[in-house]
Amino acid sequence: MQFEIPTTGSPLFDLVIQTGINVLGAIVILIVGWFVAGWTMRFIRRLADRSERLDKTIIMVLARLARWAVLVFTVIAVLNRFGVQTASIVALLGAAGLAVGLSLQGTLANVASGVMILMLRPFKVGDAVDVGGSAGVVDDIGLFSTKMHTFDNIAMHVPNSRIWGSTIKNFSENDTRRVDMEFGIGYGDDIDQALRIIEETIAADERVLAEPEPLIALSSLGESSVNIMARPWTKRTDFFKVKIDVTKKIKERFDQEGITIPYPQRDVHLIPVDKAAAD
Repeated sequence: MQFEIPTTGSPLFDLVIQTGINVLGAIVILIVGWFVAGWTMRFIRRLADRSERLDKTIIMVLARLARWAVLVFTVIAVLNRFGVQTASIVALLGAAGLAVGLSLQGTLANVASGVMILMLRPFKVGDAVDVGGSAGVVDDIGLFSTKMHTFDNIAMHVPNSRIWGSTIKNFSENDTRRVDMEFGIGYGDDIDQALRIIEETIAADERVLAEPEPLIALSSLGESSVNIMARPWTKRTDFFKVKIDVTKKIKERFDQEGITIPYPQRDVHLIPVDKAAAD
């Protein structure tokens, strides 16, 4: 927007006056735009801080994007104040943005996936997860990649697009987990006795939950064993300890009470052949 002033008859004097007014107007626009940009960033932060679902990282990114958007419009307004045709500049910025977007498709896909992960929160830092076949504990969630370490403490950096485009298993989200165990006994052993041993051993462990009730039943008849499944429930933090301890105690009870745990074996029968008859 151009401000016109009364002419004095001297073109040079009129030009100086008009230029001075444009410079002052540009300075005012820059100052106002700078304060508006800062206020916009702080306003978004305050609004986002009220939400418990939004991550601090995404809040900072959105606030900075909003600030830079206001500053860009401020610069365009300043250029327009001096009579510069800003339509071509906007078109140029749009074309440049499109070219950059096409050249950085993979990177932008990671950023978009990172924004979705930070907003929807399928997992958080410290959770044990399995994403795209990579299992481990989450250390940090960034816009481009998620840092994890495996259960044997090997560092991993997984691209966010790979995470968001695959099934996410979060082992830390639910408070309880089911422990799946299976025990094989010999065909000549007493099935009811084996069921009783398993049931008593599981019931004696205080970490096993009463609800849901543990499931103990005959599951299948294998090639060399009768298979019994045990499905007790426990707290998430006790999952591995319960599985290890209960398996050990059941094996010891089987040994004490004569229940065998068979292993695959084959009987080879040698049939003697008369050499003369064979010839």
